[in-house]
Amino acid sequence: MSNPRETEQIRKFENDEVAQHYFEVLRTLISKRSIFAQQIGLKEVATYLGEIFTAAGAKVTVDDSYTAPFVIAKFVSPNPDAKTIIFYNHYDTVPADGDQPWTSDPFTLSVHYGTMYGRGVDDDKGHITARLTAIRKYIRENGDLPVNITFIIEGAEESASTDLDKYLAKHKKHLRGADLLVWEQGTRNQQGELEISGGNKGIVTFDMVVKSADVDIHSSYGGVVESASWYLLNGLSSLRDKDGRILVDGLYDLIEEPNERELALIDRYANKTADDVTEIYNLQLPILKEERSEFLKRFYFEPAMNIEGLGTGYQGQGVKTILPAEARAKMEVRLVPGLEPKQVLELIRKQLDQNGFEKIELVFTLGEMSYRSDMSAPSILNVIDLAKRFYPEGVCVLPTTAGTGPMHTVFEALQVPMAAFGIGNANSRDHGGDENVKIADYYTHIELIKELITSYE
Repeated sequence: MSNPRETEQIRKFENDEVAQHYFEVLRTLISKRSIFAQQIGLKEVATYLGEIFTAAGAKVTVDDSYTAPFVIAKFVSPNPDAKTIIFYNHYDTVPADGDQPWTSDPFTLSVHYGTMYGRGVDDDKGHITARLTAIRKYIRENGDLPVNITFIIEGAEESASTDLDKYLAKHKKHLRGADLLVWEQGTRNQQGELEISGGNKGIVTFDMVVKSADVDIHSSYGGVVESASWYLLNGLSSLRDKDGRILVDGLYDLIEEPNERELALIDRYANKTADDVTEIYNLQLPILKEERSEFLKRFYFEPAMNIEGLGTGYQGQGVKTILPAEARAKMEVRLVPGLEPKQVLELIRKQLDQNGFEKIELVFTLGEMSYRSDMSAPSILNVIDLAKRFYPEGVCVLPTTAGTGPMHTVFEALQVPMAAFGIGNANSRDHGGDENVKIADYYTHIELIKELITSYE
């Protein structure tokens, strides 16, 4: 049931002509599948965004030099001394296939009891339309903008931002010098606070592959012949201890330790606990770190090695007595500053050889660097102060998140202070079934962005 504040925000949203117009744009965006992993709809959606921003008064460039077109939309202030805000967003989404439970069609925007549902409504199409709504509302009410505003919208964020570095290298001379970059998205946490964060972990993903023979072997040889399955499992086990620490020589020596302000922000604002995670996921296996300080240090400031999937042997009905000739694991390591994707993979290769598992082949699939900010830039402090007016429950300021994105790539190219905040909630289910955003949060973000623009007057 909505509280009085949510009810009021929904009422304002429903009676706001500009918000309703761009809500219909969002409906169209959700209906247009744009999935880099499946090579679906990328050019169509980029072209559509170009049309929408052009109609809104922006100077638009749709650069299709690479697989996913890159959209740049600039709203120019008449003030020659105006500062610049950049909004980084992406129009690609993860798939919504039969492996996920959805209450209704994921590519049809639906609204139930004050909440909107659809693939990309939070990650990340809803943020695009909310921010564009704020700009159009300001222009309608005040005429000219007091600040230059540039949207940069990529189409491969869910696939490690393929080619983003090339686009940024091509256009960075026209994008550098901004006062602030507002990152793609963010959430309100379980306490209702708006999370404002300044970083994310990096990642390296790779396959571990073992081929032991040309064909599967009769399992009667199991006592005298090594199987690909056992060899791979033993190799995996040699890389991680029972407490989750990565057993790769030299890895932890490379890590850049957080500074005092970053540690202080986590200590003050981070409210994620071992109990919360246990409850959210109904965990049956133990939490690796339960004490608060150790839990938060591991979660925000240390790497993690994860098995994304395992495949080997017979999975059909009944029994097939074999020693599988091939085994494969899809792997990832979540990275923190100081760790580079290819460098980490080289260390893992060296460790496997040292441990006696030289037959395991490593196949690199993707990698992104990590980025972390102490959130002390004046433009970020301004965002924090403004947000407190719109979120009675308060704000939660974090120097990084445990998720992954191309923040490092963007910062290296543009050298601009970055802050992530947005329309999501603690149960928005990004990448899962019934991805959702509360209308009240959507409209509050519109109001906050409009006030951010006003602050540059």
